[in-house]
Amino acid sequence: MREYEVMYTDINPVQIRKKLKAIGAKKKYKRIFKWTNFDFPDWRLHKDHSWIRLRNEGDKVTLTYKQRLGPGKGGNGNDKGMKEISFAIDDFDMACHFFKAIGMTVKYEVEKEREHWVLNDLEFDIDKYPLIQPLLEIESTSMAKVGKGIKLLGLDPEKKKIQTAYQIYLDNGIDIEKFITIHFDKQKKRRVNEMPAS
Repeated sequence: MREYEVMYTDINPVQIRKKLKAIGAKKKYKRIFKWTNFDFPDWRLHKDHSWIRLRNEGDKVTLTYKQRLGPGKGGNGNDKGMKEISFAIDDFDMACHFFKAIGMTVKYEVEKEREHWVLNDLEFDIDKYPLIQPLLEIESTSMAKVGKGIKLLGLDPEKKKIQTAYQIYLDNGIDIEKFITIHFDKQKKRRVNEMPAS
């Protein structure tokens, strides 16, 4: 299933909130998301531009397979898109044990604060990650509808990013592959022998 989503970086959350209220969007929640990405010890998923994400969203737990489509081939350093297969599960900790039991390893653990707004079939997320400036994500059921959301907020379509959080961190000079934990209150780098073979 293809994901239709774009990002805007270095946003001003106060101004974005004012614009969202002006267009009639409704704030649904603001909470901390925590997730763990898994891969095989040789990071074969990473080499295929894909990963498995186990995420605690506060009110539910989701398990997702994601894969970048056309990495860097979408113009302006963007990807062409993202493949996503996602579903809800019951137990975050049990899923962690399961993946480790079948030989997968933790790639890294991340958290962010998400402020979620909705206008019809448009979703707007103001995301705050550790160590970098806030981001805005706009998501819908098609890129045409995402484009409508961009227009409603008066954003420059040429500045949209079709990228991952990993790429955004890289743009800020931070290689999160060198970390095992990226939380607001702590960041822990992985040992050299935990890095994948090139």
